[in-house]
Amino acid sequence: MLIAKNLHKIKESLSDKVTLVAVSKTKPVSDIETAYNAGHRDFGENKIQEMTAKYEVLPKDIHWHMIGHLQRNKIKYMAHFVYLIHGVDSLKTLKEIDKQAKKHDRVIHCLLQAKIAQEDTKFGMAFDDLETLLNSQDFLDLKNVQVDGLMGMASFTEDKEQIRAEFKRLNNFFEHLSKEINLSNFKAKTLSMGMSSDYQIAIEEGSTMIRVGSAIFGLRNYVTV
Repeated sequence: MLIAKNLHKIKESLSDKVTLVAVSKTKPVSDIETAYNAGHRDFGENKIQEMTAKYEVLPKDIHWHMIGHLQRNKIKYMAHFVYLIHGVDSLKTLKEIDKQAKKHDRVIHCLLQAKIAQEDTKFGMAFDDLETLLNSQDFLDLKNVQVDGLMGMASFTEDKEQIRAEFKRLNNFFEHLSKEINLSNFKAKTLSMGMSSDYQIAIEEGSTMIRVGSAIFGLRNYVTV
């Protein structure tokens, strides 16, 4: 019952304006079932193949969040069920999501990933490039994609002030977009930032969605499915 206890503890600390995505990557179906039975419905995976396998055997009212870096050739495998794609960082990827969503007569919801960390290993778009994309005709032409906001990952560092500054910068840009851009397929309503190690700082800096794994499921990796 540790998973249920951890979930309850985290949820108790959140306002109703913050959505908790339980990061279930590498965890077995039994762990997700425990969290599901405790009332949780939003789960995050970083590999499409693993998420698809879990989707097949778990209740269909689960909201599956794709939080890993996307391989465009695999989008087709989740297009019929994915709830929200967090890490979109190119127009090419958006076009492929739109193409696959159209095949299933769906509108797939996405977040654009902005690069705020200093490490080269972190994906994401520069703010200027992101705004240029949103103002392009190519973006407006996407009829089966709905961008709900932004996602960002802070630097992997012990320096909490640096983490806070990166989150604050992303929130300021998010607020800027919400005032400057109003399109049929873009609405700045979700700001996804913060993980197990830094979600409290992220919430203080405006996050409306956090991705928490180890603080719910523990650190050990399990055999999946």
